[in-house]
Amino acid sequence: MTLARSDIDIRPITEAEYPEWLRAVKVGFVQQPVISEAEIEARRPQFEPNRHLGAFDGTRCVATFRSFPQEVTAVGGTFVAANAVSAVTVTATHRRRGLLTRMMTRDLATAKERGDTVATLIAAEYPIYGRYGFGPATSAAEWTVDVPRTGLDPRWSGPDDGGRIDIVDAEDVRKLGPELHDRVRRANPGAVSRDNRWWQIHTGLVRVDPKWTEPFFALYRAADGEVEGLVAYEVDDKWGDAKQPLDTATVRGLIAATPAAERALWSYLCSIDWVTQVKTGVRAPDDLLPLLLPDPRAARITTAADWLWVRILDVVRALESRTYEGTGSLVLEVVDRAGLAGGRYRLEASPQGASCRPTTQSAELTLDTAELARLWLGDESVVRLAALGRVREERAGAARVADALLRTSRRPWCPDMF
Repeated sequence: MTLARSDIDIRPITEAEYPEWLRAVKVGFVQQPVISEAEIEARRPQFEPNRHLGAFDGTRCVATFRSFPQEVTAVGGTFVAANAVSAVTVTATHRRRGLLTRMMTRDLATAKERGDTVATLIAAEYPIYGRYGFGPATSAAEWTVDVPRTGLDPRWSGPDDGGRIDIVDAEDVRKLGPELHDRVRRANPGAVSRDNRWWQIHTGLVRVDPKWTEPFFALYRAADGEVEGLVAYEVDDKWGDAKQPLDTATVRGLIAATPAAERALWSYLCSIDWVTQVKTGVRAPDDLLPLLLPDPRAARITTAADWLWVRILDVVRALESRTYEGTGSLVLEVVDRAGLAGGRYRLEASPQGASCRPTTQSAELTLDTAELARLWLGDESVVRLAALGRVREERAGAARVADALLRTSRRPWCPDMF
């Protein structure tokens, strides 16, 4: 017998229910449906009352939802309060009952009441989240580099700018990484915050993944000793038939505060003995890497996809939090089926600052919150969206005016998965 929707109880879980909730997360992501006591204890500090939702069929958890506090960088470097959404699952036996809609509606309303400017998530599947007002605000790319083809000097032994590369251990990364990351994220729209626990997990101090292995860590220090770059990477062990090393270096994460640091770290990775291929991990879609190589074709794109999705919760705060390179005004009609951020707003922007206020003036552009999210970080063209019918021009030429205000010279990027 099919259960009615009202028979499924959706509520914040208790700490005692956390292990069952974690098991449901694994079931939802089609992973082995067991969880060890060690993993439960490692993950328990993540538990936050009222921010872990579960859908219960009797005593069994059949859907999961988690949110946590986050900061996302707006254009210009302001850190904006975000409601980060993660661990969203519905067990295959309980699909099409509105469980996700109930959990999402509850969480977004709470985030709005709390005063968060946006909500964020990384979408495992594209079609799901647009109906909740989210839009893909950044993209990501991954490259595979054929090292012998790059044209780089195989005898490279270090930066020629007075800087240096040092192999360091996990403790050094925990000490030096957070400050470097704060500098890097301020310069990268779309980047998100990392708390102390993030650094503990990614350096192995806390083991939430039983399969985690320690990577190599390398720092770039400028000539004055300042730490300006960090890379974490692993190397496999592969040999050809003629006793020829054919190793692949896979980057787990690379952040750089300067182009010099970025150039030095990629040059270093491509100079490691026995490494004939470098997999870059997730990078910005306009990353410098290909053009750093004498032969850019040595870097082959293996992944190009949407990455960070954003849901605008407060139009005024979102548009006033970012900077604008040009000067102009725009009246936007924002459509929000959930009733959280809809309305008509007049944006007045210049390099000196911006104001955004509700208005009764005639709209020049009409769009929904998902399309506004695409535009907020500067990665999408209003003219393009208008051609697709996703933005409606109420005044001829308004899309070009909007592009001149909203688009950025470099594309936004989120280095993190959450």
